Amino acid sequence: MDGLMRVMLSGCSGGGKSTLLSELAERGRSVVADAALRVLPEEQRSEGRALPWVDAMAFGRRALAMSVVDHEGAHGLTFFDRGVVDAGVVITARGGSLPVEVAHYRYDQVFLAPPWPEIYEVNEDRRHRFGKAVRDYERIQSAYTNAGYEPIELPRDNVAARAELVLTRVTG
Repeated sequence: MDGLMRVMLSGCSGGGKSTLLSELAERGRSVVADAALRVLPEEQRSEGRALPWVDAMAFGRRALAMSVVDHEGAHGLTFFDRGVVDAGVVITARGGSLPVEVAHYRYDQVFLAPPWPEIYEVNEDRRHRFGKAVRDYERIQSAYTNAGYEPIELPRDNVAARAELVLTRVTG
């Protein structure tokens, strides 16, 4: 594929997005890691406050800025683990206005990883319980739909099957 195509992998925290992104990278695809997962270590190293459990609004704004840079830097067929819409969800969930970037920076296809309790884990960076992940998924699903997307829900299946589904839908 020669043209620019941005494919979003979003959905439930702990739903297997990053694992799917790694599989796509192993298959030679261009991928962009979750901005939020890149903001966390930067903030922790610098003892910053833009952490979801300290200042969620600042965290959302940092993730949004990084997602815009990621979007602008895409080339060819690129797969994203979360992006502009997801950062907008963080910001609006904390009482902020929907960022204009949500309407401006578009993706060509959106896949959502649904809540999947069998693989969900709490860890150092994902400190919330599964119930919050489900509520966040509902917000994300609604945000993508309200932004005019028709997201495709990923099956709760092994990573190879998920990758095949995504690649088939995107490349034909």
